[in-house]
Amino acid sequence: MLPVLTTAESGRLDRDAADRIDQLMEFAGWAVAGAAIGLGARYGSRVSVLAGPGNNGGDGWVAAVRLAGRGCLVTVHPLAEPKTDVATRARRRALDAGVCVAGLSEDTSPDFVIDALFGSGISRELPGEVQPWLDLDVPVIAAHVPSGLDPDTGATTGRAFHADATVAFHALSPGHLLGDGPDLCGRVLVADIGLEGGHPVMEVVTDSDAVLPTRSRTAHKWAAGSVLVVGGSPGMIGAAVMAAKSALRFGAGAVGLAVPDALSDVAAVLAPEVLSYRQDDLPGRFDVVVAGPGMSEYSSALERVLRHEGPVVLDADALGSEVPGLLENRPGPTVLTPHAGELKRLTGREPDWKTASTLAETSGAVVVLKGNPTFVCRSGPPRVVVSNGPELASIGTGDVLAGMIAAAVARGAEPMDAASTAAHWHGVAAADLATERTVTADALVEHVARYARVTP
Repeated sequence: MLPVLTTAESGRLDRDAADRIDQLMEFAGWAVAGAAIGLGARYGSRVSVLAGPGNNGGDGWVAAVRLAGRGCLVTVHPLAEPKTDVATRARRRALDAGVCVAGLSEDTSPDFVIDALFGSGISRELPGEVQPWLDLDVPVIAAHVPSGLDPDTGATTGRAFHADATVAFHALSPGHLLGDGPDLCGRVLVADIGLEGGHPVMEVVTDSDAVLPTRSRTAHKWAAGSVLVVGGSPGMIGAAVMAAKSALRFGAGAVGLAVPDALSDVAAVLAPEVLSYRQDDLPGRFDVVVAGPGMSEYSSALERVLRHEGPVVLDADALGSEVPGLLENRPGPTVLTPHAGELKRLTGREPDWKTASTLAETSGAVVVLKGNPTFVCRSGPPRVVVSNGPELASIGTGDVLAGMIAAAVARGAEPMDAASTAAHWHGVAAADLATERTVTADALVEHVARYARVTP
């Protein structure tokens, strides 16, 4: 997992490393310069470095020395004199190296801009003399966060820089992931500057974290994990079918589908590869039960599902306001998969990651707040899934995710791991599919099988 640290926690780490602060700034500045080089800055390129008065500005002074040493035509535009000793020393080294200095209002027609103004955040609008720099049509490299973006919330006050690349120091900040952050940061590079540790407020899921249990050599279909999907209603049977098919495609050995009696023949035609059951006589042999896809309204079948002794995944129409109260006596683990509107219906509160975390703590369930990014919450820091994108804004893709989560649990993953792993590969599969065609639920169901990794 990639740790995400608040500004306060990052500041604590800086203070704990005060005896080597010059070295940390040197590493940070070199990382910023490296990002500029990665975007194409080379011998003869004109680079303008906008330096703030704090340590973020000091990072800019260091980057200026590095780029000048590579033959770039570097000019530093300080907003003010450095206010910290370490930034003052960085400025002195830059001047000694012959780096040019000009006022913010002096036009140097740069090829690249390095934003080292307010990487730790600013609580007001950017100063007036900075505003013209926002309109330049050249690549921008931001030191930690683009100036004007709150590193803890991703909110902006007025205008902010729109970076092509952002160099985060030691760890990500919440603002890289929340609010306007993903739109303003461009590609985010996490630079190792010599700090260690920190208490994360959240953690980002990577490929190496999203590992699925594999089947044993002697596995049979019921030993490989079984999933029952309960849902469907007139006009909505497709949702339950998609959930069932995705559970099978994502590695469950046996999958059943329980729909209203009037729809059983239709379900058999749409999903002949899964077993069929009646909702008023649910079998007890399945490892995991999914309820809600296409259910359309509260169903008595939901009460029977909640009595299931094993894991249950509640999605879509199984996420009514009464559900949190019904979870108190659940005999097995529960996973809730709301989008923002459903989370608000469940809690009556602002549908953000903090509300999802609170619901997880009070209900004992794993809560998957679907969106971009997606948050997977239980106790402790929530996990953040950033693989999902706008291609998933298509009807039925959430039903696919519900089936994938259930399959991962059925295969032996702990519910928290299953939810974050399934959400991660759900996004990866959708992004990959989007390179070939429009993402729709029926196509995504087939595509997720590429990420099921069902063999040892």
